[in-house]
Amino acid sequence: MNSLPRSLSLVMASLLLSACSSLSWMWPGNWFGDSEPEPAELVELKPEIGIRTLWSASLGKGTAGQGVKLVPAIANGRIFVADRHGKIGAFDARNGTSLWKVEQNLAVSAGPGVGEGLVLLGTSDAEVVALDQESGTLKWRSRVPSEVLSVPQAAEAVVVVQSIDGKVTGLDANTGQRLWLYERSAPPLTLRGTSTPSISGSSVVCGFDSGRLVALGLGTGTVLWEAVITPPSGRSELERMVDIDTDPLVMGGVVFIGTYQNEVATVAEDTGIVFWRRKLSAFSSMSADWRHLFVTDSADVVWALDPRNGATLWKQDKMPGRRLSGPAVLGDYLVVGDYEGYLHWMSVEDGHFLARSRVGSDPISARLRVDGDTLYALGESGDFAAMQVTGPIH
Repeated sequence: MNSLPRSLSLVMASLLLSACSSLSWMWPGNWFGDSEPEPAELVELKPEIGIRTLWSASLGKGTAGQGVKLVPAIANGRIFVADRHGKIGAFDARNGTSLWKVEQNLAVSAGPGVGEGLVLLGTSDAEVVALDQESGTLKWRSRVPSEVLSVPQAAEAVVVVQSIDGKVTGLDANTGQRLWLYERSAPPLTLRGTSTPSISGSSVVCGFDSGRLVALGLGTGTVLWEAVITPPSGRSELERMVDIDTDPLVMGGVVFIGTYQNEVATVAEDTGIVFWRRKLSAFSSMSADWRHLFVTDSADVVWALDPRNGATLWKQDKMPGRRLSGPAVLGDYLVVGDYEGYLHWMSVEDGHFLARSRVGSDPISARLRVDGDTLYALGESGDFAAMQVTGPIH
């Protein structure tokens, strides 16, 4: 799939599907139009705010150019990073000092996740691996049904991981032993990606390639509720793709979720009742600040929606083709990364550009992390940096 163009016509993609019956997933992107827009050129920007890089570092070779979900994780004043080849490191989040680095013989495909004193990694070899947060010492390894492309999560002595076949596994955080398994069938054709479950209290909310959102009991895996976000429709498998690859965002008793090429919706956290839906294609992470819900769509448009009803508050459409990351909120600022390693800083009030900074020259596709007044960004090459806003430029 890496050798295929990122954009194909519907007819060409349908022929490809017919000719290759073993094809079960596709890379996210604009597969349905006749052409993809040329990446927008960066125009000269007069910055309105100052951006300071506190520190920068690098670990291994990043994603190694493969479609894996490597993200930075923050816990207890530390930032944890992993690369595709099994290098894992912990750094002081304040100054970037290396605290420990280890190398495991792993094909890391997702993570790290943190929780219960563990650093958690998913692999292409259908394993979940747990390391000690303080030292990087291996604690346990556990088999799961298939490759892991969602970041393992942990709380209340349970580790939750969703594998690429749609199965969700609950593991004992102390031993790695399986506690429960939730299974559901996957559609014939899906995006190359998996939604990361969100733990909230004693439940875990999971999105599936069928366009359904399910809440499970954290300790038992029992179904608490199920909601249809987008039902599949259309005559071909391509048209019927409704993957939930966004991570459920749980906030104020509401779950925000998006599906590929279809809808963004909000769901009641306790009952699964859908409050509203609107047509908008999303497959990257979303963020919110109580007054806004921020979404990057599949056409590289950044939207601010009213979380009460989904109405558009503003949109920023000046970055087509730049393969934007999901947005992150840092105070009064909204930030997205792009395919050339740039970070675009916008006003949360109206979306106008305030500044531009850079983390290396490789794409920033990983979820941006915010801790206090600091933004952490990881490039696909393994370069990462911590940045702060210094204030208005007069």
